[in-house]
Amino acid sequence: MTDTTAPATSYELRGSAAWIRLTRPEKMNAIDADVVAGLNAGLDRALSDQARTVVLTGTGRVFCAGADLKAALRGLDDLSAIEQLLAGANAVIRRLAAHPAPVIAAVNGLTIAGGLELVLACDLVVAAEDAPMGDGHATYGVLPGGGASVRLPQRIGAARAKELLFTGTPVSAAEMHRLGLVNRVVPADQLETAVDELCATLATRSRQMLAAAKDLVEDGLGRPVEEALDHELAVLLRHLHSTDVAEGLAAFSEGRRPVFA
Repeated sequence: MTDTTAPATSYELRGSAAWIRLTRPEKMNAIDADVVAGLNAGLDRALSDQARTVVLTGTGRVFCAGADLKAALRGLDDLSAIEQLLAGANAVIRRLAAHPAPVIAAVNGLTIAGGLELVLACDLVVAAEDAPMGDGHATYGVLPGGGASVRLPQRIGAARAKELLFTGTPVSAAEMHRLGLVNRVVPADQLETAVDELCATLATRSRQMLAAAKDLVEDGLGRPVEEALDHELAVLLRHLHSTDVAEGLAAFSEGRRPVFA
């Protein structure tokens, strides 16, 4: 089932996976107001459809080249347009990161600046082997505004993040895998198949467990270790009363695979 959420994006429900696709290949899938609106509409639709996973990908040879600065900076004497775009992009990137279901970036091509920030907001990253990735803001003397200075160090460490932020130089998907940002690198013609298979695996897992585990990981990053461990145990003790734990333990005792709602 496919339909359009906005001119710059499309939405497709594949089984229980919601695919949100950037559809501005002629503009390198750059982020403008229509893209922000489309991402928001796609996330709304994924919630309505109770999708078990959300996939974000691009069209053509580029995943996303960042903000559409040509459109936003037509009037340099008035920065209100770019301020509005940055606010909208920042908000939707936060929505991606906070979505209750796992969000997967299917990186189909070049990923720069705001495109990298979209990837950093995703839980898992599967990249085509010919998809270079970088921050790119430094090339034009611009600071990141969608989370790169915060999320990139968390994912790959401060020293490596500073190198990418300071130089703006893209690196290969294989290098991003080595650094720890990318979970899996596959041939370009196998990207969607690999992501479909990952979505199928996650669809068999407990929705309640995945949402709670996602929250625990993110919450734990901001707490002292001992406090985070106490919080994990407290969440587990509450989770033990869930219907999914009951189903999982029943399936174990009966020698079958659990079927989660």
